[in-house]
Amino acid sequence: MPRIPSKDEIKDIAYRANIHLTDEDLDAIQRVFGLLMISYDELDRMPDTVSHTLRAPYPRSWRRPSPDENRFGAIAFITDIKGEGSGKLSGRRICVKDNIMVAGVPMLHGTSILEGFVPEIDATVVTRVLREGGYIAAKTTCEALSFSGGSHTSYPMPVSNPVNPEYMSGGSSSGAAVAVAVGYCDIAIGADQGGSIRVPSAWTGIYGLKPTYGLVPYTGIFTIEPTLDHAGPMARNVKDLALLLEVIAGRDGLDPRQPSDLPSPPVKPYTNLLTGNVKGLKIGIVKEGFEWPVSEEDVNKSVRDFALKLRDLGAIVEEVSIPMHKLGHAIWTPIMIDGTIANMVFGSGVGWGRGGYFEVQLAEFFGDAIKNRADDLPLNVKVGILLGYYVITRYNNKYYAKARNLAFDLRRAYDEALNKYDILLMPTTPQRPMKLLSNPTPEQFLLMTAGMLYNTAPFNVTGHPALTIPCCKVDGLPIGAMVITKHFGDEKLLNLAYAVEANKITI
Repeated sequence: MPRIPSKDEIKDIAYRANIHLTDEDLDAIQRVFGLLMISYDELDRMPDTVSHTLRAPYPRSWRRPSPDENRFGAIAFITDIKGEGSGKLSGRRICVKDNIMVAGVPMLHGTSILEGFVPEIDATVVTRVLREGGYIAAKTTCEALSFSGGSHTSYPMPVSNPVNPEYMSGGSSSGAAVAVAVGYCDIAIGADQGGSIRVPSAWTGIYGLKPTYGLVPYTGIFTIEPTLDHAGPMARNVKDLALLLEVIAGRDGLDPRQPSDLPSPPVKPYTNLLTGNVKGLKIGIVKEGFEWPVSEEDVNKSVRDFALKLRDLGAIVEEVSIPMHKLGHAIWTPIMIDGTIANMVFGSGVGWGRGGYFEVQLAEFFGDAIKNRADDLPLNVKVGILLGYYVITRYNNKYYAKARNLAFDLRRAYDEALNKYDILLMPTTPQRPMKLLSNPTPEQFLLMTAGMLYNTAPFNVTGHPALTIPCCKVDGLPIGAMVITKHFGDEKLLNLAYAVEANKITI
């Protein structure tokens, strides 16, 4: 039975809650606690019946990579998990980001504080990959608690860019992007709360799709902030990108992020919709996406030149102004910071106030880890925890609430532009890949975690699908053009990317 708190513990809790109790109150409260905690004891003795159904029946093994197998730091665990003998993914090697649960395989989520955690369940996306004949070849390194757009916070080592190891690969799905880029796997599943699929895909020269919010179930994936969480595919070619989306999309009945009217998978036959015909497609180049303080002129010029070359495919390309795009990052920040602390720190990695499946095993393990080992986290995560704690305790939930309300206006601004244009376009990141500094100052360290998210983060708030297309190189480093469309119009983005790939449209 869970232990009944002592009177001193109750007094301490009351003090922190600004509640004043008499000795008589303490006696009565302790007795009532004893009665109420009978329910907790009964709950402890009940089996978690849902969890027992979430391990796919496929043999599996794992090992840590040797240094020779992990030259860029991209692989967390090498796995050997064969799915069905046939299916849409038969013969394909799949990697999954190491915040995605694979039963029987450790999950570090980029940090030493999760050493020893071995999930007992498979994420829905893992089960779907295996049922369609996919072979899971590795769990890939990610940034510490997925809290960075750079690739320097991951444990046990940074992830370097295979194009030039002196530069970052981008994050937080850093290892997934590199594993795809170097050919270790054909396709990877990443996760994205502010750009974590799109940034590393852009900086390593591959395709990465943050699908429409709710299209892909997040069950069995470490949540950062439930209104921002997205999972999606990363690949070297568009057909593989579309194929993996086709396999992992659709309701699973366990994830409350998914609208109740979303049909069962596959939502659409994405691979069959790749015609390459974009004649008459109206593309709006978003002016404000090129106007950040960190925007680099050669990046801006390359992405604009790429956009104008789409006219060669018969697309109509014009500039459009969406002034509210410049406020999107400011709206995203308190949702990410305050919401993350509420869900990840106070909520032990699973949070409260939502339906769907809860990862109880993770809550118990991570809850203890975050309370006892926060000193072992990198500086950017500590800053997030401290700022979130300060804002929530000092200003209540004012800023999170206001930001979530402003999300309606932000979505409306994009939707109004998308009523005129089929697709919006801007640089995925305002700058080329950043240097992987070996000994950055605290200010440099923090800039390396978030200075690239200005264009990507707003679409986590609004839930629009967004895809990065490898379009050009600046000083030999890959640059991405990000395209956005209406909710559940993901196939439009895939088809445009397919046309670009087929016609070799690059700068």
